[in-house]
Amino acid sequence: MEVLQHDNIEAYVYQEAKGGNKESGDSYFTYMNEDYFLFAIADGLGNGPFAKQSSEVMPKILAEHHQESIDQLLYRCNEQMFHKRGAAVAIVKVDFVNKTISYSCVGNVRFYLFSKKTDTMKYPLPVMGYLSGRPQKLKTQSYQYEEGDLFLLHSDGLVMKSPKAFLKDNPNLLRLSEKLIDSIKHDDDATFIAGRLLH
Repeated sequence: MEVLQHDNIEAYVYQEAKGGNKESGDSYFTYMNEDYFLFAIADGLGNGPFAKQSSEVMPKILAEHHQESIDQLLYRCNEQMFHKRGAAVAIVKVDFVNKTISYSCVGNVRFYLFSKKTDTMKYPLPVMGYLSGRPQKLKTQSYQYEEGDLFLLHSDGLVMKSPKAFLKDNPNLLRLSEKLIDSIKHDDDATFIAGRLLH
């Protein structure tokens, strides 16, 4: 499990390949500076090497163009999916200056933002489908966040019956991450990025 520490954020990243596979068809990306934290998960269609080939498009693009908007990054990813199997891709940006968190996704990579202060959870719906090189509609959604809010981004290899209860009952980030690992199905690739907003 990878641990990310910053004055504004603490996060845990975990990835596991489908049982029996040597490599995951998921890819993830994280980048942080003093102004923002950018993170993303790509879930290549299917599993194994061809799924990985599609999902690996995303981290290469984000590493080179992380300063661009989420929509611009997703459009770049989509262009590079032509003649590949395709992938579900979700990108999240935490803006430390404006205290906002923004999410856009095409496919089944889920995102949750839980507020302990108000006992509410935001669950923006992704755009259905996947990135394949064909023209694609995008829908970026942004929210204000507060100190102590928890967030979770995960591919579909991780299954929770009640995400809100899961986040509410496990406020300790390490314990939450360990519980998330326990909930993985093992019959699919699984990746998650879980974190707490500190300021």
